[in-house]
Amino acid sequence: MSASLDYFNKTIELINNLRDNEMINILKASELCAKSISKKGLVFMFGAGHSRIMCEEMTPRQGCFPGFFPLVEHAVSNHSSIIGANGLRGPMFLEKYDGYAEEILNGFKFGKNDVMIIISVSGIRPLIVEMALGAKTRGLPVISMVSRKHCELSKPGHKSGKKLIDVSDIVIDSQCPSGDCVIDLDGLEWKTGPVSTVMGALITNMIRCEVAEKLIKKGIKLELLPSHQAVGNPKVHEQLDRFYESYRLSLSHLFQ
Repeated sequence: MSASLDYFNKTIELINNLRDNEMINILKASELCAKSISKKGLVFMFGAGHSRIMCEEMTPRQGCFPGFFPLVEHAVSNHSSIIGANGLRGPMFLEKYDGYAEEILNGFKFGKNDVMIIISVSGIRPLIVEMALGAKTRGLPVISMVSRKHCELSKPGHKSGKKLIDVSDIVIDSQCPSGDCVIDLDGLEWKTGPVSTVMGALITNMIRCEVAEKLIKKGIKLELLPSHQAVGNPKVHEQLDRFYESYRLSLSHLFQ
């Protein structure tokens, strides 16, 4: 079997496991998010490092709608340089720095109906755990997207001794294996073929679609971000303007 097909098959197995084992938690998370948005709350999404991709997958993205807020902190999310300025060393250090999450959270005025979704493969870094604890202190329910296997097998990194799964109200197990990667190849000491992006994006879009359906059933009109590639289509530009204005209004309580 080729490595590419092996990766495909193992990823499909994880997707099937997600369907068979995590639908209850995905539905619970979606209900919580829909309730928040229906009451003019915001669903914040935070992830450091590669996990921040899921924040941007939720919004801004074709088919997205106001109610979700990508809490992307660039200092711990920009890894394209690897070495030198803005390389990996700084962000990886900041993920272990005590008090950093509090400073991020202090930049917002959270509302009584807001929710926090935190994405992490390991769920053990101090930044991640502190973000969850800080959100809960401010009254926000916490939903986590995490590899339960990796989290349970790892030692806690936060001074409290807690992990993300210990401080979350709802845990969605991404089904990712410990270490994220699924492919062993002769000649390599470490595995390759990470699956957290595939699984994280799948969960993110499942939540998005479920929340949209629930909000429609509540009688709430959603302003979606359409594909803006339809050149010359006036309906697209009109919808873009409606989406921008609806999104602006959804943030009204954040900075008051």
